[in-house]
Amino acid sequence: MLGYYIIIGAIALVSWAVSSKLKRKFEKYSKIHLRNGMNGREIAEKMLSDHGIYDVEVISTPGRLTDHYNPKNKTVNLSEAVYNQRNAAAAAVAAHECGHAVQHAKAYSWLQMRSTLVPVVSVSSGMSQWLIIGGLVLGGAAGMGLGWWVAAAGVVLMGFATLFSFITLPVEYDASNRALAWLKNKNMVSQQEYEGSEDALKWAARTYLVAAIGALANLLYWAFQVFGGRD
Repeated sequence: MLGYYIIIGAIALVSWAVSSKLKRKFEKYSKIHLRNGMNGREIAEKMLSDHGIYDVEVISTPGRLTDHYNPKNKTVNLSEAVYNQRNAAAAAVAAHECGHAVQHAKAYSWLQMRSTLVPVVSVSSGMSQWLIIGGLVLGGAAGMGLGWWVAAAGVVLMGFATLFSFITLPVEYDASNRALAWLKNKNMVSQQEYEGSEDALKWAARTYLVAAIGALANLLYWAFQVFGGRD
């Protein structure tokens, strides 16, 4: 158990460090104003138009770093700062979220796989660990009978959540690549602005990588607790 807490603690520390670095990067590149004078909403609408996508709406959403693409109602949701600001960070985020809209329009396979898992993960992520712990407690009192099966079901559900985390990686990296390619090929940003956008998106992607590693470490630990103890 001590080893588990050490690993999880280390991953949590790395996650905090990456998130803090990401925030500093966005603050830095928020000070690099775009020479074209476009704000995040205008960048997003231009990218969608250039890809022949006219059924996706760009809207503002409350909060900070709350930007996302919603495939259900086809909306690019930009945080208030990104929606209104005219800087390299806003351009990077707006183009990245539009990258997901392009993926959706082109039926990008990894995005489709992730969307398929969303209903399962929305349920499993909140209850898998409780099932495992409850099953182990019950199993300890019942000779690893029903309790073991409950715990095993929890591991399977946790496995889906972990799979979701890893499928998210190519989805996020591909969206960033599409965003950067468009920003560069359409001459939407200067070289300095491009470098800022690229660096910001790289650090954003690293948050997903750390999350996936953390999910895998958590899964392996609990899988060992459930399956490693069987004769």
